Amino acid sequence: MNITFCSTSQIGGRVSNQDATGTQLNEQFGTFVVCDGVAGSPGGERAAIIARDTLLSQTAGQNALSPLQTEEMIAACEQAIRAAQRAEPALKKMSTTLAALFIDRPGRRAWWCHAGDTRVYHFRRGVVHDMTRDHSLVQQLHDAGYDNTGINSHLLYNALGTDSVQPHDYSAVLPLEDGDVFLLCSDGFWNNLTPAEMEQALRMVNSPQEWLALMQKAIDRSEKKDNLSAVAVWYGSPQDTTLLFSLTDSARFLPPRD
Repeated sequence: MNITFCSTSQIGGRVSNQDATGTQLNEQFGTFVVCDGVAGSPGGERAAIIARDTLLSQTAGQNALSPLQTEEMIAACEQAIRAAQRAEPALKKMSTTLAALFIDRPGRRAWWCHAGDTRVYHFRRGVVHDMTRDHSLVQQLHDAGYDNTGINSHLLYNALGTDSVQPHDYSAVLPLEDGDVFLLCSDGFWNNLTPAEMEQALRMVNSPQEWLALMQKAIDRSEKKDNLSAVAVWYGSPQDTTLLFSLTDSARFLPPRD
């Protein structure tokens, strides 16, 4: 099955870009990753790059991928960050979020891992089918039924390079269908779009490049306070089932009338 993808990473309202994206695709598998260096301590950008590069360097030498292998690879990313922390005491608290998607092409299956508030969205027939749950205090309070108004959304309890209170999350293995779509994105990206708006943009385009560009146009009309990065992955031909929209629902993605 054909796989197409596109990625973007922008500085947004920050003085530097602490996000890192990466992609790797061959005849056997695909690996896609977005990392967001955690602000507040020096070295977030370095941690994001270490995690991305360590993951992609490991998958590069493989003929196939399994969920167990990728769990071991994520553990190796953590170890690489820990080693850099020990080597450079000034960066001893550096850490990064991570969202990684793995696709087994011969097996027609996918799975993903995430840590922190970098997300993985799965769309099927143009509708959000699944998404990760943030490892954040805001999400934790919401899940418990408490008001989280005014809580700092950047307070995370899970990231690579920290003493996380729970393991990173790994999805179940997903049997793929023609037309499945995935979006991996940092909080600077998804904070500016609702899932419904992502769905609507998906119904208006013919490629992952057009999809990211259309969502970026909508984000550009908002106040961008953070780095924003995303990787879009299309499995098969999503446009055959999703290319439909109404002018009313698509208002945010169309240029304003004179």
